[in-house]
Amino acid sequence: MQNELELIEQHKVFDGNQRRYRHYSSTLGCVMTFSLFVPDLSRWSSPPLLWWLSGLTCNDENFTTKAGAQRIAAQLGMAIVMPDTSPRGDAVADVSQWDLGQGAGFYLNASQPPWAAHYRMYDYLSDELPHLLSNKLGFNGPQSISGHSMGGHGALVMALRDPERFCSVSAFSPIVNPTEVPWGQNAFQTYLGEDRQNWRQWDACELLKDYQGKAIPMLVDQGDSDSFLGEQLQPERLAQVAADINYPLTLRIQQGYDHSYYFIASFIGQHLEFHMKHLQRA
Repeated sequence: MQNELELIEQHKVFDGNQRRYRHYSSTLGCVMTFSLFVPDLSRWSSPPLLWWLSGLTCNDENFTTKAGAQRIAAQLGMAIVMPDTSPRGDAVADVSQWDLGQGAGFYLNASQPPWAAHYRMYDYLSDELPHLLSNKLGFNGPQSISGHSMGGHGALVMALRDPERFCSVSAFSPIVNPTEVPWGQNAFQTYLGEDRQNWRQWDACELLKDYQGKAIPMLVDQGDSDSFLGEQLQPERLAQVAADINYPLTLRIQQGYDHSYYFIASFIGQHLEFHMKHLQRA
């Protein structure tokens, strides 16, 4: 299966196609799947691409089936790629914890054994999968990125580490300061080791404090009824750092919304329109 891209599922939806692919990842050392929505190519011959990164316990299909994004993406002429959240397979290290191991890759490059052998999601999403989408499927246009929870963390970090790649970034309920909250501390100690200085490169707040790159428009939505808000998320930390350096961040606190895909479905249209506005300027 090496170097092959296999289409394993396809459904027509809103005159576009919701697809699912499988391939062997040399970066991760395992077989990976990803989902891809492609709008009607007779109307949109070269659609821009939005990356969606999902949260803890999710795979590439959660957003596909729960967010309801295809209708609006089809109207806008936007493609959406939905990678998995971690390497997978019997040979890939795992633990019984739901917030660590398979389904919880945190979109970083692990340096500690046994995780370093497979858990290199940052390199996979920065290099291997983009080249696959470009060379095999012809996606060579402008890109933006978004995500939820752990995936919101991943989207923010990827945009801040590689600002020339993305036109905009958004997040739902992101883990903005993982070096200072239990989810992030548990994952970083496991994947990266004890040296907290090495953790900073995977923390949006820490990256923004020292940021010297292009200012990418940033939108964050957070529900005020999210049970994880106070202990794990704390978006006001990111907002404060952004304010300190005059970075273009819009933080919206949405009354009554929680951490679920009901929240994402309620506002995904606004996020897609936000990204499309900036993608069209590229």
